[in-house]
Amino acid sequence: MKDIDDLQIMSRAAWLYYVGGLNQEETANRLGMTRARVNKLLQLAKEAGIVSISIDSRGNGLLEVEEALRARFNLERCICSPPLGLTRGSRLPGHLKDFPRRAVGSLAAALLRDQLTRQPDSVIGTGWGRTLDQITRNMAGVRAPSARFVSLMGSLTANSAFNPFEVVQALARATGAEGYFLAVPFIANSAEDRDTLLAQTTVSAVLDMARQPDLAIISVGELTDESLLRQSGMISSSELSALRDAGAIGDTNGIFFGADGLPVDHDLNHRTLAVGFDSLRQSHCVLLSGGVEKAEATLALLHSGLVKTLIIDGDTACLLNEM
Repeated sequence: MKDIDDLQIMSRAAWLYYVGGLNQEETANRLGMTRARVNKLLQLAKEAGIVSISIDSRGNGLLEVEEALRARFNLERCICSPPLGLTRGSRLPGHLKDFPRRAVGSLAAALLRDQLTRQPDSVIGTGWGRTLDQITRNMAGVRAPSARFVSLMGSLTANSAFNPFEVVQALARATGAEGYFLAVPFIANSAEDRDTLLAQTTVSAVLDMARQPDLAIISVGELTDESLLRQSGMISSSELSALRDAGAIGDTNGIFFGADGLPVDHDLNHRTLAVGFDSLRQSHCVLLSGGVEKAEATLALLHSGLVKTLIIDGDTACLLNEM
């Protein structure tokens, strides 16, 4: 009951402030609480997905960069967030550290809302990661009960808001849609175990759906000790070194690829449970890239011909345009 009361008061505060046009002090007076409490409620409302903010990216001053990248990589669309003036090696201060991912996630949410409006029964394939997690925070007010969200990869990972299961569940919950996930590990113990798991009827049925989405939304990861794969303990330090030795420079959905954007010949790629590149290439694949540290890996995936739509932060877009 308390959760319902909390949601109601968050919604009321958000409505008065964002829709009613009251400032925080006026909202506090109307609700009979402190201004600090209203400030906290507004922040919680954004985190809970009650409030989502959409900004038209067409006025960000990067139309020439968007068009250059679109033409260069034969994309259907390229969408950039405003740049912050970052260069390779730049480090954002703590309070801005997640800005590129948040910006890209917000733009991706706008694209997803448009897709669900045009095709309410869409099948949406999703990867994992901090950038995709930002989409789930920007879907307030969207109802798509006929839609289906399906994970593009094994969903049994360490508990985290960024894992494939949580991403699918959050999107399904936010939109009233159905959610499907691959109830198998992210990486199997062996290639033989992988084949056995994929042969299970329930798994193969979901995988068939994941291989034919109307939209496949993926993100890109760099191969460093700061990457989500390492930070979440999905791969060890020695595996990271071995992947680099094999020519890998990045990953998407747990598939490790080289500078040509193609999967490298490494044991982990033979054990990963995910929709393969050939299937992704047949769908409308949307790549999310947030952060200049991902420029090299993003460039590789663009060279692979996998991507139809690129959503990228402005600084990384400018960097790619010069590479």
